[in-house]
Amino acid sequence: MNSKIESIAIGGFDGMHVGHQRLFEQLGENGAIVVIETGYANLTPAREREHYTHYPIFYFPLDDIRHLEGEEFVASLVKKFPKLRKIVVGYDFHFGKNRRYSHKDLKTFFDGEITVVDEVSLDGDSVHSHKIRAKLQIGDISGANHFLGHNYTLKGSVIKGQGIGKTALVPTINLECEGYLLPYEGVYAAFTRLGDEEHYNPSVVFVGHRVTTDGSYAIESHILGEVKKQYEYASISFVKFLRKNQKFETLEALKIAITDDIMSAKRALRHLSL
Repeated sequence: MNSKIESIAIGGFDGMHVGHQRLFEQLGENGAIVVIETGYANLTPAREREHYTHYPIFYFPLDDIRHLEGEEFVASLVKKFPKLRKIVVGYDFHFGKNRRYSHKDLKTFFDGEITVVDEVSLDGDSVHSHKIRAKLQIGDISGANHFLGHNYTLKGSVIKGQGIGKTALVPTINLECEGYLLPYEGVYAAFTRLGDEEHYNPSVVFVGHRVTTDGSYAIESHILGEVKKQYEYASISFVKFLRKNQKFETLEALKIAITDDIMSAKRALRHLSL
């Protein structure tokens, strides 16, 4: 497959957000994405980036290339992609030992075409992964999704919960999501995908410490519909922040709040689908 690739976009690409997509638009038919994997990706950790593009992705661990001078780095790209004719990078791209080289140096080391994509802004605000993380951490899920160009999604293994949901509250699916940045503690309207099913179920999702019960941290999804079997894993696609995490004096008060959350989620998701 490497022998057919004529253009590559290079970057960290955590989030695969609208700014990243602007780079991918420059690739053409025989393009590929080169991810410099720093180990800090937590919006789309590991291979989760592959869900947001049709281009093949090649991963270059930073520890394997951080020692290379600029010319050596470019030579390694040409060796890996022998038909390489075009390199696409962002305006703030740096590479090589101590990140001392910029896109201007690419033109010195590479004989083909260099395309530099300018800063991408939405509503007058520049789009960056660190800004998306900041929005998630304050509960601005709508703002984060706007910058991402898709709903922020967590994926994880289904684990055992407290056991009181089905009896005293509402049944939930509990997830363990390793490697992801977890959003601000609270309740969200979301869609939950169970296992490999194509259908995304409207849901109410709680993220945070169970301050009313045992105080443990949880990621819980209450499906607004019937769940007929158990699943080993699931994914949650966040749509709207509904309320902050709060402590209730009784389980009955919590149940009343959950009932209100369900109504709010139904209103938020009524005209949406995934």
